[in-house]
Amino acid sequence: MTNARTTRRRARGFSMIEVLIALTISSSLLAATLSALDASFKQYKSTTESASTHVVSRIVMHRVLAMVRTGVEFGPFPADVYDTDQNPVVSDFIEFLSERDLAAGLSRITRIELRPGEDEDGPGELWYVLIDADEDDPLILEERPLIRGVVEVSFTLNYNRETYALDRATIDMTIEPNDSEDLRIGALADPSAPQTIRLVASAAPRQMF
Repeated sequence: MTNARTTRRRARGFSMIEVLIALTISSSLLAATLSALDASFKQYKSTTESASTHVVSRIVMHRVLAMVRTGVEFGPFPADVYDTDQNPVVSDFIEFLSERDLAAGLSRITRIELRPGEDEDGPGELWYVLIDADEDDPLILEERPLIRGVVEVSFTLNYNRETYALDRATIDMTIEPNDSEDLRIGALADPSAPQTIRLVASAAPRQMF
């Protein structure tokens, strides 16, 4: 009889209180682990997005600079090239003659401009536009976005006061990585210090007139 009672006591499971304590500890550990994994994933995604945007932005910047080096007859052009308030010109677009065939009467203008994004209150987009510069009927031949998330861009055009030709063009562009609003965590959660990339570069046309 005594051996049977001892066997039953040894076979007894955990009490309800012990189970609840174990579940509480396990759930706390799982919650902490998931929270750490979520934070690590968001940080990784934010870093990856920023790096990707940085690479694309640099490619776009190099491409625009190459267009400036090979272009001629730039715009916008100041009304008075001798007026220091007008020259250099600071604008949110730049255009230049990219192709001309006098025999065929062909003249094409390339324009790089800032346009509003899908959200009017959010960052804009930098667009490439190719225009058939027909005096009677100008026509857009091609247009496409170069990069999205452009917070600000300015083109500073310095014109020569003797030849009226463009001496140098400087591009100042600030880009916000995609989805950065959703990816800010920890120290990056302050909206007054958003994640942005700023690129500044300049180029001079190769053709001198």
